[in-house]
Amino acid sequence: MCGICGYYSFKKEISTKNILEMNKAIQHRGPDDEGFWLLNQNEGKSFSGLDSTEKIKSTFPILKDEKSQLALGFRRLSIVDLSENGHQPMTSTDENLVITFNGEIYNFKELRTELEHFNYHFKSSSDTEVILKAYENWGNSMFEKLDGMFAICIVDLNQKKIIFGRDRMGLKPLFYIKNQDGLFWASEIKSLLKNEFVQPEINWNGVYTNFLFQTTLAPATCFKDIFSLESGSLMILDLENHSIKKEKFWTLNSKINSEISEEEAVKKIDELLAKSVSEQLYADVLVTSMMSGGIDSTLITSKAKPFKNDVNAFTIQYKFAEDEVKNASLVAENLEIKHHIKTVSDDEVLADLKENIQHFEEPYSSLEVLMNAAEYAKKLGFKVVLSGNGADELFGGYSHALKLKKWLLLKNFNFVRNFIVTKDPFSERVKNYFSQDSVFDFFRQSQVGMKPLEAENIFKSDIFKTINTDLTRFHLTETKNYAGYFEYDMKYSLSSHHVFRDDLSAMKYGVEFRYPYLSNELIDFVSTLPEKFRFNGIQNKPLLRKVSENYLPKEVLTMPKRGFSFPLNHFIKNEEKVQNFIIENLESLKKRNFFTSETIDTWWKNQNNFYDCVKIWQLVTFELWYQKYFENL
Repeated sequence: MCGICGYYSFKKEISTKNILEMNKAIQHRGPDDEGFWLLNQNEGKSFSGLDSTEKIKSTFPILKDEKSQLALGFRRLSIVDLSENGHQPMTSTDENLVITFNGEIYNFKELRTELEHFNYHFKSSSDTEVILKAYENWGNSMFEKLDGMFAICIVDLNQKKIIFGRDRMGLKPLFYIKNQDGLFWASEIKSLLKNEFVQPEINWNGVYTNFLFQTTLAPATCFKDIFSLESGSLMILDLENHSIKKEKFWTLNSKINSEISEEEAVKKIDELLAKSVSEQLYADVLVTSMMSGGIDSTLITSKAKPFKNDVNAFTIQYKFAEDEVKNASLVAENLEIKHHIKTVSDDEVLADLKENIQHFEEPYSSLEVLMNAAEYAKKLGFKVVLSGNGADELFGGYSHALKLKKWLLLKNFNFVRNFIVTKDPFSERVKNYFSQDSVFDFFRQSQVGMKPLEAENIFKSDIFKTINTDLTRFHLTETKNYAGYFEYDMKYSLSSHHVFRDDLSAMKYGVEFRYPYLSNELIDFVSTLPEKFRFNGIQNKPLLRKVSENYLPKEVLTMPKRGFSFPLNHFIKNEEKVQNFIIENLESLKKRNFFTSETIDTWWKNQNNFYDCVKIWQLVTFELWYQKYFENL
């Protein structure tokens, strides 16, 4: 688990101050070591940095201000093979291949054994070396063999190419920009912006989707011409003609297995989850489990106990989360494991509010609680945290999905929207509901961001005219059933939203989150199960509940679904400090002339429910995002 960055200058050699600054910007991702690799006149050379270990500094010269056309930067969070043998950038024996890699490969031992049969020899016990030799042996087809989370950059001097790959679910981020000066890439956008040839500009199309979906739909970002490499994809840069080729190495399996019984499905899920948990417990540092008190995370903890008897867990407690903490404690007691509880006070949230919001590289619609979780895990001495994230998308956990069958029936009456001429809040909600023509629209409605009409009203007209409001470019297969909704949940809710925020939250404190529900085999298996097993329109996560019955007490199984989140609406309505914080930032935002002041004032004065609070918070986080990335660089 680390951070990577780099550039390839198309026209000339540029100052290595660029890679030094880019690497420094992601120091939090890898406080244990750093390294660099430069290519000059077709000769590659490795360097250490000021934060490298003493042994690395004695092996490679410290990088200072030089010139280079191609540069790789790396920050290390040591988790597997803590020795310098896992140092990156890592080169092949003939030094014609160089890799920087952020993530974890859970099946690397199997791949290593397979490669040993091809007479490959290994100097380390790291997964990085396995990836490098796997590429030597299999080329780009290597990527589809990897089970884990990764963002990989491989410089292949033999083929004169740079190959970038990102894992199936996009668990590890990789951002890039290609302009007339070159190609630049990094694990975080804040690193890209440290390069002298990258200047931030607002991508209003990205801001628009961000307001509608609580996140910017990949591959776009809120920065013009900065993109995220799509999950399950490769990007290949030709070093000679500077052309870029993209290709998918994995897509979600949609072929249904109609022969399997529900009993067989439950048994297989149980087995695959156990295998995933056992693989993801592997580390050369301490591992813990994050329990919120719901099914997803408590089941992970229960499945971990047989493989790691001394496993422990922790829970973050906020206001109104007493039942969740109670259930988490009950599971810990039943498992006879050590359980840490951290109560986060309002003052603690306020103390780092601005800094935490600005750590995210786009506007946001809530208060991210996982930063508190990562910070607490670090204080406890843990570098690796098992997370239940992904279960809701994989097994149908969101309550909105239960309304799918009703919507499929009512959308036959969408013509009534043409007869709604009044503009009071209730009429606008009804019109919005009957404007859902596709499964994608139904998915959009579930994301509790701004509604399209609200977004149109908030933007100044000259800006709104530049926005492409036709979202059909984001449509997938559009099958009119749960399988169609499932595609959007996996691609846009999970890959574009949750894991992106997870990564930024965890890595801010140098902590690695792992996701047992998102193993290759488990995703491949669940996606082919008949809809009648996975979705009944009555109860969320019916299959996972059946698996959980053998492990969890009834109090957990019967607890209503609640998101692991801070009570934002209560915070806004009851904390004077927060109200003043909001007013201050809204007043600053109004002066920018991006949004209509009248609408901002109306929204602030009419905080009637949770959704009204979300809209305001989206505007506040936009202002803070703009301050951080456009004024305070």
